[in-house]
Amino acid sequence: MTTSAVPVAAPVPGRERRRAMTLLMSACVVLVVGMVAAVNLAVPKLAAGGLRPSRTELLWAVDAYVLVFGCLLIPAGALGDRFGRKGTLLAGLALFAAGCLLTAAAPTVPVLLAGRLVTGAAAALIMPATLSLLLQVTEPAARPQAIAAWTAATGVAGAVGNLAGGAVLQWLPWQALFLLGVPAALLLAALVARLAPRGERHPADLDLPGAALLTLALFALLFGIIEGPERGWASPLVLGAFGGAALLLAAFTAHALRAAHPLLDPRIFADGGLRAGVLGVGAAFFGLFALFFVNAQFLQYVKGYSPLVTGIAIGPLVIGMLVVSRRSVGWAARIGRRTVVALGLASLAAGLGLLSTADAATPYPLYALFLTIMAVGMGLCVPSLSVGVMAALPPSRAGLGSGLNGAARELGSALGVAAIGTVLGARLGTGHAASGGRAFADATAAGFRVVALVVLVLAVVVAAGLRERTRGHTE
Repeated sequence: MTTSAVPVAAPVPGRERRRAMTLLMSACVVLVVGMVAAVNLAVPKLAAGGLRPSRTELLWAVDAYVLVFGCLLIPAGALGDRFGRKGTLLAGLALFAAGCLLTAAAPTVPVLLAGRLVTGAAAALIMPATLSLLLQVTEPAARPQAIAAWTAATGVAGAVGNLAGGAVLQWLPWQALFLLGVPAALLLAALVARLAPRGERHPADLDLPGAALLTLALFALLFGIIEGPERGWASPLVLGAFGGAALLLAAFTAHALRAAHPLLDPRIFADGGLRAGVLGVGAAFFGLFALFFVNAQFLQYVKGYSPLVTGIAIGPLVIGMLVVSRRSVGWAARIGRRTVVALGLASLAAGLGLLSTADAATPYPLYALFLTIMAVGMGLCVPSLSVGVMAALPPSRAGLGSGLNGAARELGSALGVAAIGTVLGARLGTGHAASGGRAFADATAAGFRVVALVVLVLAVVVAAGLRERTRGHTE
């Protein structure tokens, strides 16, 4: 199920307005994805604050947002297709502000967790609508570049979250991080109301039974991934979550194959480009968020940096992704998407492997070079992969395509955090290394090597999938 140009019902706005829309939609992405990274920096202050959360409650203060965000992306994308993307985006931004306010003002831990759940649901409404609206105001020839800019924003958002979170938490309490999210979301909502066109509506069936089955399946899967490092991968709760996810996915597939208008037709995955795109996006963010999970801790515990300096130190990753993403689609057109994607994932794995050699004695310029190699890899592969996913779906399901992109990213991110967290827990729990910063550096190195190997294996699988698609088109 492929499509070439996406028709636009409304007149194409001028170049300046398109540029403004690109910046605005990217800012919305940075807000919701950056919050994932920023909240990790707030954990020490939250733990020492007046709410006195337990270790498990701290874990869920971080993960509740990711869990709801990832689970609702695909249904939220379909919702925007049906009822209009601009309205969905405005509702999401308003709900995001409310969730941040509830979190900051929480008098108890349950209220705090409720605020995080609300904010995660809002993020799911925001993400798919941003890409759909951006494509609506962009002429067909420029759409690959628009997707590249959007995907670059998803990549740099984690680094921006680290930088902004570090700057805020250097001097202010943890509540300030969420309070600042309120005016940011409201300002973006005002700009969307002014600049964004009325979102197109399409007769997309919401398929409520299918949406419920898929949401519950993703919830069980993400729950198992998140809880695995903490409870142990063989614990009954984790195994039960994975078993439940498998059963629910099987039920969703059976329902979708029978339904006249399913939320997500499993037959679309017969398209090799779509399969490779979804797997490749997941693989890229698997590697990136494994880095985000340990980078701040490494720079603070091992290198002795402050939270602010730690946020600034991630700068090469941001700059590298922005620079390369702008050019990657053009390179893909010249030398082939498969080549660019393979080089990108290989560079990402190489950067992770090089980071595994870093320790307290590693000079920062060398560490920055390793981050830059990772940035080049992300900038090369993610735009082309996302273009492939969006091109495999009809124009009326642009929101669903964006949601599918986002779901792959969130699952990959969660798996990356779980994988490196498991390795860290195993190495630090065995007494393998000396205590203190050296132990953490050794455990981090082992984690990076594991994640790099996984990314490299997935790169081979993705490249093979793209080759199959190329042969199919040739034939």
